[in-house]
Amino acid sequence: MGDALGTSGLRFEREGSIGWCVIDRPAARNAFTPAMYFGLKRAVRLVNSDPDLAALIITGVDDVFAPGGDLGGRSEPGDSLPEGLAGNDVVPFLTIRDSRAPVIAAVNGICQAGGLLVAMMSDIAVASDRATFRVPELLRGIPDATFAAALPAHIGIAAARDLMLSARRFDAAEAQRLGVISRVVPHENLRAAALEAAREVLQTSPEARAQVKRMLNERYGFIDYQTMFGALESSPEPREGMRAFMEKRNPNWIPADLPT
Repeated sequence: MGDALGTSGLRFEREGSIGWCVIDRPAARNAFTPAMYFGLKRAVRLVNSDPDLAALIITGVDDVFAPGGDLGGRSEPGDSLPEGLAGNDVVPFLTIRDSRAPVIAAVNGICQAGGLLVAMMSDIAVASDRATFRVPELLRGIPDATFAAALPAHIGIAAARDLMLSARRFDAAEAQRLGVISRVVPHENLRAAALEAAREVLQTSPEARAQVKRMLNERYGFIDYQTMFGALESSPEPREGMRAFMEKRNPNWIPADLPT
């Protein structure tokens, strides 16, 4: 497939030894289709297998990095997935986390749900000072297993409870203070800062870096995908949450007499 990622929603570009994966689906505010999620896996594998490439930078277009999956279930013409893939075989988060080649997230704007997991699982996340963040899965009835494992490892139990159970928005300064992401730069400096982060990581020795990453990744512990994907298949809550989102109404579990 060369540099093709199996979807029109992602672009792969080369800048010397750096590969850029650009999330480019502005008509849907960069929401991920299944093929786009899998295309991120393809981008990581491409950088790890091509001797001309040394690192990957993931970024978005306009004012959006990525808001997570497309809740409308839409796809794009030309989207391509290998047959038989489902669930955890599609999502790229552990592939990004385990990549031997450095992966840098250049968070240019809105970063939520699966988009935030892409940033958190990258080796370094550099965010624009205009970026905003959210962990909205429980608003849609989704018991997200990756966040349940990753957020406490990054920021501790108390802050992880706050962000997951409230699903509130937070800005780049708070994201850096909590440890969700590591670097915040002026918006106009984002591209240069992402390249600098890639250059810094590439100065470290590959074998030792891989061992350190393995030891760091052990801190995430068990990721309970069985519960998560079981709920997506059988629980009425994800379907109600997604319907409510598409119909621009409250889901039926919010109390009608909740004080405002």
